[in-house]
Amino acid sequence: ALTEKGAPHYRYYYANVVKAEKIGPHAVRFEFDAPGNRELPLIMGQLPVLPEHYWRERDFAASTLEPPLGSGPYRIGKVEAGRYMTVERVADYWGNTLPVNIGANNFDEIRFDYYRDDTVALEAFKAGNFDVRIESSAKNWATAYDFAAAREGKVKRAELTTKNAEPMQAFVLNSRRDKFADPKVRLAFNHAFDFEWANKNLFYDQYSRTKSYFQNSELAASGLPEGDELALLEPFRDQLPPELFTTPYQPPKTDGSGTNRSGLRKARQLLADAGWQVQDGALTHQASGTKMLVEFLLVQPTFERVVAPYIQNLERLGIKASIRLVDLAQYQNRVDNFDYDIIIGSWRNSLSPGNEQREYWGSAAADRNGSRNLAGVKSPVVDAMIDKVIFAKDRQALITASRALDRVLLWGHYVVPQWYTPVSRIAYWQGIHFPDPAPDYSIGFPELWWHAPTTDANGAP
Repeated sequence: ALTEKGAPHYRYYYANVVKAEKIGPHAVRFEFDAPGNRELPLIMGQLPVLPEHYWRERDFAASTLEPPLGSGPYRIGKVEAGRYMTVERVADYWGNTLPVNIGANNFDEIRFDYYRDDTVALEAFKAGNFDVRIESSAKNWATAYDFAAAREGKVKRAELTTKNAEPMQAFVLNSRRDKFADPKVRLAFNHAFDFEWANKNLFYDQYSRTKSYFQNSELAASGLPEGDELALLEPFRDQLPPELFTTPYQPPKTDGSGTNRSGLRKARQLLADAGWQVQDGALTHQASGTKMLVEFLLVQPTFERVVAPYIQNLERLGIKASIRLVDLAQYQNRVDNFDYDIIIGSWRNSLSPGNEQREYWGSAAADRNGSRNLAGVKSPVVDAMIDKVIFAKDRQALITASRALDRVLLWGHYVVPQWYTPVSRIAYWQGIHFPDPAPDYSIGFPELWWHAPTTDANGAP
């Protein structure tokens, strides 16, 4: 059902499964098209088990507000489309006494409220309309929590750290567009972004610069390639930039003053090397006469204040840039059809990357609508490194292949890396509790959190 009627990426994700066969009342045998894909059996073990008797008379592909039949610790309760949804704890859940579930699933009911505007959501939280807020804005974290309930200790804040690899969040340059086909142009756009100024003036110095697709993990490339990693890359030396072998990767860095003179000087030279010159105030391609026009497609208004100073730098290069803010439905449609110049994208990698890398960077995914290859990467070297990741025989081979893949992607300049913080910023009302210390690889919300009445100094609730 998922491969035939689910989202397009499922068909690609399970493409190496050639046969599924029931071999017993509680057993299914899956056959693959090639040996050595060590992750694929684990992926198949994650497949949801859907009750045939329920779906037999229903259209699996149709949208519905009828809660589906499930077998988990919660069932869907009340739903008001576009406003809220509740889930209710199943008292006789079959897995209640399994060791893995002891201490989990503590809320009788959880309500999820939907807000189209984050400013409205923040005000609703401050008014006590919901209990837990995961804060994504550095500005809000620094300035928006000085209100009465917070000062009185009724609203608390915490920064929870995990050991996960940090996501690559970036300005994604759509290399399907002719203007971004040349890596020198993409590198020029990297030099035009002034992270140091933005971090100081917009983010209250809360972020670090992202330098890897596997940031903060042993999978991240560092220094120069050597040993087994160099051996993986050596056969492709003539297809890779020479700097990959001679220079440790670092994103461009400024002095944070806001002038970015050095970065813009390097960007101008790169653009000139790629055939672009300023004519009558507009950056123009010398061979075709095409002017450099770029549009930032956004769905979150909060990013406008980040993009605006970036655009100012681009305009100093003769690039005419604009922001297009659209609603979620239009945004998703345009992203699915790769109808954009620049978007803000994010890829979260686990500490055990594998088959999903084909969906992120594989050439076959570049022209498949709805894929996660947002940058349009089409590189035989990237494809080869992805296969090395997927078919790694042991942990060390996986680490080596991931570093090689990371290095090739970084030196392709497919994106302008943004920033990360190793902490999750949580604001919550009194009575809400969470494990301390938190789990290593998750903040445990809401599975491991619980509610208990808070008492004052006299023991009164």
